[in-house]
Amino acid sequence: MLNKIERGNMTTKKITLNAEKRKVIADQFQSFYEDKVKDKLVQAKEQYDLMREKAKEQIEKVVRFHQPQEDVDTIRRMIQKYSSSGGDLYHDNCFYVQMPITKVDDNGKEYQTDDEVHVRFDMSRKFARAYYRDEMRAKGLNPDFNLSIDNDYSKRNPKYYNDESSVNKFLGFSTSSNDDKSVITPKAKWESDFQLWVIGTSYCHSRNFKVDENTFNFFKMYRSSADNVIKEHEQMYSYVEGKMKTLRLGLKSYRTFDQAKALADKVGVVLNESMLNESSSMALSIYSPENLASLLEDKEVLTREQKIAFARKQMQQSVN
Repeated sequence: MLNKIERGNMTTKKITLNAEKRKVIADQFQSFYEDKVKDKLVQAKEQYDLMREKAKEQIEKVVRFHQPQEDVDTIRRMIQKYSSSGGDLYHDNCFYVQMPITKVDDNGKEYQTDDEVHVRFDMSRKFARAYYRDEMRAKGLNPDFNLSIDNDYSKRNPKYYNDESSVNKFLGFSTSSNDDKSVITPKAKWESDFQLWVIGTSYCHSRNFKVDENTFNFFKMYRSSADNVIKEHEQMYSYVEGKMKTLRLGLKSYRTFDQAKALADKVGVVLNESMLNESSSMALSIYSPENLASLLEDKEVLTREQKIAFARKQMQQSVN
């Protein structure tokens, strides 16, 4: 909507903000604040990737020291000959390493026990949402849905559950018989990326491999590198959301684009009218009577990416 303000013989048109335009403006600010801090998450992922490759080498040395390949081969022959009575082998990506340590009880008496580290090469859900955040955001998903409630589960609403379902489907934590089997989800990719044949059942905690102090500390660092990816995701969200809460309150009070533009200029956010026009033009192009009728006739549901591509094509045709 445009407001006209007459100044002498000149007429200036002011763009009135609505919910759609405020969202476009808010998205620009959010991208600005994320760009300021996202490098820390990128660096945490890169550090984890380096540690992961080293951890693969180290855990294979540890496992094969305790369970030599010839023993694995022997069990495999026994299974072939005697079926399940011949023993147990499992292709695992989950391992526990331990180191003997001395502790002191409440009475001041020393005792011997073991410290352990869980060495895993699959993904937890928190880690997956942090590691694949950019990929999910690019597809219009919300990988921050769990952080948005700040551990207050009473805040879970239909949108929360819809976001959770979409994210879990993308990552591969929820599947159905209708899924495209040719698509390899991140979860499936990670679970098959690294596995070792071990003697025993699928319960990985039943196998505790003793290691020396240096090896133990290395695996603690590997575990910390994974935890750091989660931490940087949480800190980035906390920083950006703190800014956005204040911004949203301000945008609600702004009536015209000029007010938002003045704020953007002071903060350093790139904002211009064409961004609003592009969003509106795309919406008008997609939902023009002719195109909307076509969409209603088409039984296939278009994805967000298909709608954008369709809109851009229509816009190009209108220019030509």
